[in-house]
Amino acid sequence: MVYRSLLRPILFRLQPETAHHLALKSLSLVKPFIGGPVAPDESTSIKLFGLAFHNPVGLAAGFDKDGVALQELASLGFGHIEAGTVTFYAQPGNPKPRLFRLPQDQALINRAGFNNEGAAAFAQRVRTARPDCVLGVSIGKSKITPLENAINDYLGSFELLYDIADYIAVNVSSPNTPQLRELQQADQLTSLLRALQTRNRELKPTPVPMLVKLSPDLNSNELEMILDVVKKENIDGIIATNTTTSRDNLKTTKQDVAACGEGGLSGRPLKSRSTDIVAQIYRLTDGRIPIIGVGGIFSAEDAWEKICAGASLVQLYTGFIYEGPFVARKINRGLAEIMKREGVSNLQQVIGQKANR
Repeated sequence: MVYRSLLRPILFRLQPETAHHLALKSLSLVKPFIGGPVAPDESTSIKLFGLAFHNPVGLAAGFDKDGVALQELASLGFGHIEAGTVTFYAQPGNPKPRLFRLPQDQALINRAGFNNEGAAAFAQRVRTARPDCVLGVSIGKSKITPLENAINDYLGSFELLYDIADYIAVNVSSPNTPQLRELQQADQLTSLLRALQTRNRELKPTPVPMLVKLSPDLNSNELEMILDVVKKENIDGIIATNTTTSRDNLKTTKQDVAACGEGGLSGRPLKSRSTDIVAQIYRLTDGRIPIIGVGGIFSAEDAWEKICAGASLVQLYTGFIYEGPFVARKINRGLAEIMKREGVSNLQQVIGQKANR
């Protein structure tokens, strides 16, 4: 309540990106008052990809692009953190302003464009400051790299990051890098994932788990084609979903939305669409490919809905901005309460139970 009534109004008076950087820097100051990581709970902990997740709630890519506050973020109760998106070349991202709030919709619009210090700098920093939870690293294409050279660009990042990441997320779905979403086309995606998996097997006796992050704007045929590729290339999991370019059914006026310009929309308006995609993937794969559900998660009920639709884990970003630093702990406590109410002893019992409805 303190965050919503006191801290959030102060932060929301600042430009969104300024508030974001201030929050990252402030985490190191408040860490002594937060306590250590949340102890694992057998009922909500889960093993996936050969990794032990203490709880199902993760922080989505985009919040800590350069790995500057991973230990502090882990202390907030997240079971995993997905850092990045990281690119092979350091890049400033798109011109500012590039992050916008839509408070009436509990949403954000961003067109950051993978602003980050590059894969080499990220790897060096993380080697000295790993978080006390599962660490995923999202990799994307550098803006200066032509699409025809995308594979080598991703491989360059992968080779720098594979030994410090618990899993690698291949981001081919951000709407903010020109042509990036073309990599979701079957032929392009096959070539990219095959090259990454080949190098993965060459570099490690036990390959790093590889996941793919998909767009919510795919139609059913596109999604089916992508899932065929994912199966053939033995990809370990799917992250569903990234932000959307849709602006449908918003409470914010069309003029105010238009003033934000292009970018990916996240938060509450994405909830239903991302949940539908999760359920589709679960059905189309018979639940055999683990899914991380992302989009519109603000509460334990939202997380429960994603899990029942087919997600083994969930991630949030916009919910973290609106609900505050203790949202992960709140969601985990809430999930335990829902499980008790529903007579469920382990979250894995309900994964996908409503995917066919």
